[in-house]
Amino acid sequence: MNDQTNEFLHYLAWNTDGSNLGPFRLLTDSFESWAYPGDLMRQAERLAQRQLIERDPKHPRKPRYRLTHEGLLHTLGGHYPPDRWARKWDGQWRMVVFDISKGHNTLRQALLRYLRQRGFGCLQDSVWITPDPMDEERRLLRREMTNVEQLILLNTQPCAGETDQQLVAGAWKFSRIHTLYSKYLAILKRCPQTPLTTRTAARRLKEWATTERWAWLEVIELDPLLPAPLLPRGYMGKRVWNERARVLSKAARLLTTFTQA
Repeated sequence: MNDQTNEFLHYLAWNTDGSNLGPFRLLTDSFESWAYPGDLMRQAERLAQRQLIERDPKHPRKPRYRLTHEGLLHTLGGHYPPDRWARKWDGQWRMVVFDISKGHNTLRQALLRYLRQRGFGCLQDSVWITPDPMDEERRLLRREMTNVEQLILLNTQPCAGETDQQLVAGAWKFSRIHTLYSKYLAILKRCPQTPLTTRTAARRLKEWATTERWAWLEVIELDPLLPAPLLPRGYMGKRVWNERARVLSKAARLLTTFTQA
């Protein structure tokens, strides 16, 4: 999916949360139609077919759309953070241990990419951990590799006095995550306030939205969104999430002020 499509979905997400998908929006003569002229309506139909947005059945002649839950997850980078923080943890760690030779570098890189995408933490070069059950990993990884000398999946707990917080600190780069959340907060504070009655105001909002979206995706790609009992002291994610909701709700109201100038 190209950047233009992702940004279009991002605007629809501004007045949306996990329990409220927000109002249907008429896209003709909207801010989005100005920002992405051309085939916006055809694009909307394609996104509706993919169930990322839905059309209001009450207005067949003037189509109105809103984001679906799947569309919301897409704009957020794949996860709804409050659900991730609220998930239960059974107190047990899961571990992936591997020793893949240089002759199989393609396989090694594919495994590393998969572990990062799934939010595993790198405890050592070839030792990765997660607090979550590895049902899917057992299905996928064991199908690819059956040699326990190359790959093994373990349920484990530390037994020499190591704390869960030490494991979290060793496996995930929370200092970097903190820096990125601070950067993102600074961007939120720069959200434009001017009604979109001129091209300059509309252009300023569009430029800010692009910066905000990429900054969010940068931090959410790195943050494992751990269960609440494992979050490190000083973790900024929850506070930033609440501030993000407040600012994007204000930005959504700005969209309603748009007029073709």
